[in-house]
Amino acid sequence: MSSTTVVVGSAVGLHARPATLIAEAVADSGVPVTLALQGGDPVDAGSALMIMTLGAEKGMKVVVSSDDQATLDKIADMVATDLDA
Repeated sequence: MSSTTVVVGSAVGLHARPATLIAEAVADSGVPVTLALQGGDPVDAGSALMIMTLGAEKGMKVVVSSDDQATLDKIADMVATDLDA
């Protein structure tokens, strides 16, 4: 499984709106993706609720992992973008 580390870009962190948008993108891809805080346990990025349990705030580092590089890149870009803008 490939991984990349990105910094959360959303001003509110990975809360309701950003988490929902990311979970929808993962579901649309049909590929498993996990998110984790550095050193933390990974959660299923296909679940907005699981993403919100990370408590990831703006500026925190998040590890994005997936077996599909294109999906990994897309989700990593979403995590790093201010999805509330």
